[in-house]
Amino acid sequence: MTKSDTNYDLYSRRLRQFVQEVTLYPVCCEKLAAGRTDRQWLDGVLAGGARIVQLRDKESSDSELLAKARYFREKTREAGALFLMNDRLDIALLADADGMHVGQNDIPPGEIKKLAPDFLIGLSCNTQEQAKELGDIEAKGFCPVAYFNIGPIYSTATKQGLREFIGPESVRQFRKVCSLPFTVMGGIKSNHIKELCAVGVKRIAVVTAISQASDIAAETAYWIKEIDASSRGAR
Repeated sequence: MTKSDTNYDLYSRRLRQFVQEVTLYPVCCEKLAAGRTDRQWLDGVLAGGARIVQLRDKESSDSELLAKARYFREKTREAGALFLMNDRLDIALLADADGMHVGQNDIPPGEIKKLAPDFLIGLSCNTQEQAKELGDIEAKGFCPVAYFNIGPIYSTATKQGLREFIGPESVRQFRKVCSLPFTVMGGIKSNHIKELCAVGVKRIAVVTAISQASDIAAETAYWIKEIDASSRGAR
């Protein structure tokens, strides 16, 4: 078996797990975690059954972030969950993450694939034009992006520079221009789950809905149960 075969097999396993197992997609933010650390948050979401987590930290020093990422890697591996790093390719590689999530102005996914061909890469799409561009790349054959994120769906304070929300009905339009798996994010609360699943959403990414819960594990488990039930009801 060649190195490229091994990379493809690993990528395929990661993508299959993402598509088949991920419903709730928790993203950490320590300053919005009601006094708890990212490590405490991680232990909570994994105890609640999360099958993926994203480490997003714009404030720690590089050495602190690497140590945190390696803790995330250790704990997610024990739980059999996927671990994605936000933005930082160097930290993702050093911590042996399963992949990365990037924005439109971050390192292009195609460049990431050159160094990490087995990475699961997610890309934020805040407009239908961005999603269409991604869909056009996918239609040509090889696409470095495994999934894309649609948002912000509702008004949110966690994304600086994004003041306008696009609403749940926009999901239908995004899906028309790009057939890749997708997540939705931005101001989503538990009362939005049924509404989102009704327009075809299967995976919901959240920050404060989980990080500010009094019991992170219990809230994680509740969201997973509700997304599953609402998705089955929408079929």
